Amino acid sequence: VEDDSIKNVMEQDGRRPSIYSTMDAVPHLEFYCNATATGRLRRSRPSLETLRKTTEPVRFGWVTGVMIRCMLNIWGVILFLRLSWITSQAGILLTWVIILMSVLVTSISSLSVSAIATNGRVSSGGGYFMISRTLGPEMGGPIGMVFSFANALGCALNTVGFSESVRDLLYNAVMVDEINDVRIVGTITVTVLLLISLAGMEWESKTQVLFFLVLMVTFANYFVGTFIPATPQKQSKGFFGYRVEIFVENLLPDWRGSEGNFFQMFAIFFPSAIGILAGANISGDLKDPQTAIPKGTIMAIFSTTMSYLLISITAACVLRDASGNLNDSLPVNYSGPCEGLGCKLGWNFTKCEQSQSCSFGLSNSFQVLNLISGFGPLITAGLFAASLSSALAFLVSAPKVFQCLCRDNIYPYIGFFGKGYGKNDEPLRAYILTYFIALAFILIAQLNVIAPLISNFFLCSYALINFSCFHASITNSPGWRPSFKYYSKWTALFGSIISVVLMFLLTWWAALITFGIILFLFGYVTYKKPEVNWGSSVQAGTYNMALSYSVSLSSVADHVKNFRPQCLVLTGPPNLRPALVDFVGSFTKNVSLMICGDILMDDDKSVISQRNTDKLVKWLNRRKVRSFYTPFKGDSLREGASHLLQAAGLGKMKPNTLVMGFKTNWQECSPSSVENYVNTIYDTFDSNYGVCILRMMDGLDITEELQCEGVCAWNVLEEENTNHIINDEIRTVFQNKQGKKNIDVYWISDDGGLTLLVPYLLTRRKRWRRSKVRVFVIGQQQTKEDERTEMMVLLRRFRLDVHDVIVITDSERPPFSKNLNRFEDSIAGFRLREGQQAEGPAHQERTEGPWKISDKQMDAFRLKSERKVRLNEIIRRNSKHAALVLVSVPVPQGGCPSSLYMAWLDALSCGLHCPILLIRGNQQNVLTFYCQ
Repeated sequence: VEDDSIKNVMEQDGRRPSIYSTMDAVPHLEFYCNATATGRLRRSRPSLETLRKTTEPVRFGWVTGVMIRCMLNIWGVILFLRLSWITSQAGILLTWVIILMSVLVTSISSLSVSAIATNGRVSSGGGYFMISRTLGPEMGGPIGMVFSFANALGCALNTVGFSESVRDLLYNAVMVDEINDVRIVGTITVTVLLLISLAGMEWESKTQVLFFLVLMVTFANYFVGTFIPATPQKQSKGFFGYRVEIFVENLLPDWRGSEGNFFQMFAIFFPSAIGILAGANISGDLKDPQTAIPKGTIMAIFSTTMSYLLISITAACVLRDASGNLNDSLPVNYSGPCEGLGCKLGWNFTKCEQSQSCSFGLSNSFQVLNLISGFGPLITAGLFAASLSSALAFLVSAPKVFQCLCRDNIYPYIGFFGKGYGKNDEPLRAYILTYFIALAFILIAQLNVIAPLISNFFLCSYALINFSCFHASITNSPGWRPSFKYYSKWTALFGSIISVVLMFLLTWWAALITFGIILFLFGYVTYKKPEVNWGSSVQAGTYNMALSYSVSLSSVADHVKNFRPQCLVLTGPPNLRPALVDFVGSFTKNVSLMICGDILMDDDKSVISQRNTDKLVKWLNRRKVRSFYTPFKGDSLREGASHLLQAAGLGKMKPNTLVMGFKTNWQECSPSSVENYVNTIYDTFDSNYGVCILRMMDGLDITEELQCEGVCAWNVLEEENTNHIINDEIRTVFQNKQGKKNIDVYWISDDGGLTLLVPYLLTRRKRWRRSKVRVFVIGQQQTKEDERTEMMVLLRRFRLDVHDVIVITDSERPPFSKNLNRFEDSIAGFRLREGQQAEGPAHQERTEGPWKISDKQMDAFRLKSERKVRLNEIIRRNSKHAALVLVSVPVPQGGCPSSLYMAWLDALSCGLHCPILLIRGNQQNVLTFYCQ
């Protein structure tokens, strides 16, 4: 058989297979290209060793691979040992209801399976593969575990049924006792099945075909037996052929015993309908899964449903109670006491009915099909074939599904079982694991106990398969294009709901345990976030929700109660300024929008590449920062920031606050760079945005630190062995618990409340929760207490938890001369003095530009400059031990040179060991004490 999967891979890789073999390739130009010359990996032809040793794997068509396999899995032990008993309990009508309810669930599930299977190439893994690739690893992982376990239980169920029939054939030849005999026979049986499975799929498939032929002969023997006139021996056991009175008698239910109720009968019967995924579970071994799975599964359901309905109605040719004693036949003119339908048929079963000691009949014997058939041993052979074929199919399915789960690396410590062997990549280790799980449940040795458990697990699997189909359909993803059209998203949703309802109606405690296991496994995958991307419908649904909510939000007017600081953070590559990223993430995570803007200027050696972008996003995710990353090319910082301010965001999800780092090298860099930096702040105010400038004593850029570690700053993401430097060693102060330190807020100017809102949002975080917020305001000595009381009232009305309010009364005092001299020295290089001559190109650059400060301007802004220096003295005096200081940023006025404004920012924030945030809102309220 040709290996279509290898052929498809070769065609996708640009290689056409040779007519000799799918592994061989026709001549191609790239086989002769030099890899170093083209700059990419050179494609190679297969080696002689590969051509010599490679053998073609076995592949199956839709008949042998799906239809026969599903039919054998559906025709299990329940058909031969419990269907007649269920009919006696529920009656013909309710038995048909039970059968049709089961078929309804499995039919809807099969339509969903067909739709998913035809929406792209299905690999090995069956039901798990379909659910995981549709709903994602979060739901696929748990159901893969549950589904693998359910298949192992299915193997145990059918093995126990086979063992019961063997025990019954032994009659009085008891080895130990009834329960232990089932355990012994079951252990031997499952061991033999394991050996057949280990022999390979080819032998397993041949065995299944043999079982199928035996079942066909068995069914023919059974239906022929219904027309053969009953012998006295069969009549004594309750079989009288087709009689209207017997049919009417068996039409309605006759509940008996503790298990006598509808849902218990349904729970026992349902495992006989669960084999619809037997073909899908070996999807990797099919020639054409997209065609074989829908066609084979639907044909199998139709055929087996008809057989169940016919067998249940023909089994009703037997009385519910019979003694099996030939002496209970009535003479022709018998006139003694006799009750029940048997009296009209010439038999008196009254004694055993009244004493409830009847050994035969629908209600008492599990061997009714053997009784009705033309040749009883053939029914036994059919029972053996059905139970063993189903057990074998489950024993093969469970390892195949589990192997796929192991290879996806969703859960730890199970990868050992994913290794494959041989040409068919057989999961031998998973076979051994399945064997021991099945063996553990075989030791229970009671069919009616195992059946409800397996019903629960498979109903859960069907619920998720149907929900997968529904979810993929309702998200309207362009990638959802199944070639199988005979399905509906609403029937899939109905199938999912009815499966969950039936789980709780059948065995509520088992349903709770099942959902508990799934929720635990779901929580683990959600927490670990495995690095897989399968294009799931959950991703499509997330996109739809985000798009819908974003559009809906656009039609809603802004309200001050819903204000959030949505930050555009000029980080450059985020991994080079982790402190800036961590700080903004501290008050925006799960609260508001954060966008890391990376402006790539002409002098940058970096380029915008999807690879670098993806790695930076992964870095943000590993650091648990909820942020977008947006690179943008611009000629300068000002141009790039201006464009980002206008273009970043979507609808109402747009930044309203610009966050940037303080330019610590402003005195050494070119004046044009300072002009660019300050004009970026000016443009932000002109755009009606808030501004935040973070300054730290050691700076924010860690490029030099990484270079000291021997890592190139721009190639830091390309070096896989340097990830630990970025992620583990580079920790910032904002990742530590702040304890009971103070957050000091110098609310010098009323900016609408942003200066107060940011520290409030910080204190909601675990790391900042114990910190105390102190608010400093400017006031007069005479009215100090009144101003403090007024501010306390305002803050209480804002419902802000402020520890203390301090009124500063000495802000108008002149600064110390040494501090004022330091300020003047910082701008000395930017001063323009009369009569000063150019002394060189560098000096000429400083004296010819808008950043220069004339004596006139210096005199005009002298008082403001002194107040900035004085305020810094106050801050250093009061906040030397603070965890964070926030200071209102002065709004630049027209005519203020950029270098002077930069010196003001430097004067306000210098000399502090803790981080300091220079902050200013856009003069619009972001806090309110009103309800509307």
